[in-house]
Amino acid sequence: MSDAINAEERHFLTIGSGRDAREIAMILRPAAGGGDGPSLVWLSGYRSDMSGTKAVELDGLAARLGLASIRFDYSGHGLSGGEFTDGTISRWLEEALAVIDHAAPRRAVLVGSSMGGWIALRLAQELARRGTGPDLDGMVLIAPAPDFTSELIEPHLSEADKASLSSRGYFEELSEYSPEPNIYTRVLIEDGRENRVLTGIIETNCPVHILQGMEDRDVPYRHALRLMEHLPADDAVLTMVRDGDHRLSRPEDIERMLAAVSALVAKAE
Repeated sequence: MSDAINAEERHFLTIGSGRDAREIAMILRPAAGGGDGPSLVWLSGYRSDMSGTKAVELDGLAARLGLASIRFDYSGHGLSGGEFTDGTISRWLEEALAVIDHAAPRRAVLVGSSMGGWIALRLAQELARRGTGPDLDGMVLIAPAPDFTSELIEPHLSEADKASLSSRGYFEELSEYSPEPNIYTRVLIEDGRENRVLTGIIETNCPVHILQGMEDRDVPYRHALRLMEHLPADDAVLTMVRDGDHRLSRPEDIERMLAAVSALVAKAE
């Protein structure tokens, strides 16, 4: 279930300036007793937010383990400002980095769902490139969708979709999870090409545990297999859930997620 976020729990961080400025909503829970374990960082999927079931359950795990937790809404999502149609991987990655910089954890475990898995992989690359920010103790990727714009959307565009992208700058697709259609913009697709990670070895410099449903109609399990091929230098584990769908939010799926995160935390101690 989702949680009702109280006004006193959320804080806002201004990112960008001028017309590009947007207010990013976040919830930062400190570690109990000033513990020095890794912070648990939640990275939502496309059109998802920090009040979803998996995000709330991760926050609860952090509380039980005495760890800090970080969750936020991308611009155009949830409680954050900004227009959804302005969103790109680069823009949402910038926001993730800014929130992490603001929270300033010394260590972190990244937990990314669907598109959040792509953001997690790009975060690892950017943190390594900068040489600043938290050390990563691991990441759990749930039905990860790296490069989904170029790998899962572009190859299947219809002529009508292409015409809509050309004339309107976006196309719509019926959503299985919402009465509102998914909107994919030309700028999102073009920016996605600049953020591809399935182009060579992905150096995360931390253990990775992927959870993937074999009944996932949005991100086929073969996509997770392909991602594994790009993680040969790391301690990577792939768990296939035979009857799992894209959301992986059933009680048994949540338990798998929490167990995977707990194992990474224990390994880091």
